[in-house]
Amino acid sequence: MNTKSYFFQSFAIVALAFVAFIGFKQILPDKIFSDSKIDSKNVLIDSLLLESVAKDSLSLKSDSIEESERRLGQQKIVYDASEGIEFPSETFDNYKGYQYLISFYEKLYQLEQNPQRHVRIAYYGDSMTDGDLIVQDVRNNYQDRFGGNGVGFVSITSESAASRGSVKATYSKNWKTQSYLNVKRPASPFGVNGHVFFANDQTNPTWVQYEAGLPKHTTTLDNPTLFYGRSSKRGNVNFIIGKDTLKKSLSPNNLVNTLKVTSGSIKAFKANFIHADSIPIYGFNFDNGIGVHVDNFSQRGNSGLPISMFDASVMQAFDNNLKYDLIVLHYGTNVLNYGTKNYFWYEKGMTKTVNKIKESFPGVSILIVSTADKSTKYDLEMKTDSAVVPLMKAQKKYALETESGFVNLYTLMGGDGSMVKWVDESPAKANKDYTHFNQRGARAIGNLLYSQLNNGYEQYKILRQKRETGVRPKAIRKPKADSVSVEKDSVNE
Repeated sequence: MNTKSYFFQSFAIVALAFVAFIGFKQILPDKIFSDSKIDSKNVLIDSLLLESVAKDSLSLKSDSIEESERRLGQQKIVYDASEGIEFPSETFDNYKGYQYLISFYEKLYQLEQNPQRHVRIAYYGDSMTDGDLIVQDVRNNYQDRFGGNGVGFVSITSESAASRGSVKATYSKNWKTQSYLNVKRPASPFGVNGHVFFANDQTNPTWVQYEAGLPKHTTTLDNPTLFYGRSSKRGNVNFIIGKDTLKKSLSPNNLVNTLKVTSGSIKAFKANFIHADSIPIYGFNFDNGIGVHVDNFSQRGNSGLPISMFDASVMQAFDNNLKYDLIVLHYGTNVLNYGTKNYFWYEKGMTKTVNKIKESFPGVSILIVSTADKSTKYDLEMKTDSAVVPLMKAQKKYALETESGFVNLYTLMGGDGSMVKWVDESPAKANKDYTHFNQRGARAIGNLLYSQLNNGYEQYKILRQKRETGVRPKAIRKPKADSVSVEKDSVNE
């Protein structure tokens, strides 16, 4: 056979193989192929997640896991009264953990009695909350009811800055950024947002500019305040507000330092950093000091595990300034699809994360938000991914283990097959990747989250009133053999 004929024969074989592959793809089963179209640009997966997956132990058989979870689902959770308040018992299946949000609810109650008080929420999440999606709607609901103006804490740079409507941020391209997503030993400790920034270009200007957003409650930049860290060298920053320039010095003496740009409300400003290359910069806070404020600390690709690397002393310094009452952990999107339905490794890792939060923000209430529904193609049909429910149950387990509140976002949006409905209905509420919500869906999710939290608050007020009027809650019961007894420390009001 000559070379020319051999080439054509080889080409024909390859062509036939390609045609056969296309044909067989349509009938191959399960989740070998997915119709989800995911834009990989700027998508990161945190290093701790990859390490945890690599070390994942598959020692438990799937049938033993299922039997253990079946027994757990019907177990009764009986709460001990805290400050005379005891929420009704729950089963694991319907667990919400309002009992563990009592300190947060008391702060809301005090704010409702005195509108000059202040309540603050830190909302940590992944790409689900990118661009302030979901969080801006939770914030809006709280500020509608309890007052408060301002978008909260905003990082120097962000992947979603261009798409965020609640505040507009532009910045020079010469910022050096370190993220807890992929840096284990930063040059300076990470800030409360999981990042640290350096204006390390001495040749070209390093700047950031903010403009107020369009949604109500965020139409001004209230009391803009810079947060920065410790350094052996001082620096300067020039704030340009309209036609005025305010020249101020940076004195990085403490773990966390603040510098107020100006008092009151402005529409926009620009900050030029000068000879500040060694000073860790964290971001700016915007709030009017009263009502509710919600900070969005979203990070694409995050599993939640990197929070365990926080420096507790630095976080306490942030907390001394910002004074958090509730911390929300909303993760799951990046934990699915790693070839296992045994998420014990994630339970263990996130338990460590929650414990670090408790160390970093003493007395704060914690809320775990589970994975939403996600669909994958099985036998030519989009269905709920088989890993969704096991992950949701794992998240519920570490919420209970760490005495945190819990929102089952999977069931809240409709349970099995709900993501397909959210994508296919008109108008759609989710994207064609069958994973992420669009703005309409994010608004619906934000409202659902707020509704569950508010339901717990309304129950709390009823229990509180019974306590104040002398109608005592039922006596603490001795748990049955199949019950989970939960002891509580007293809550300071």
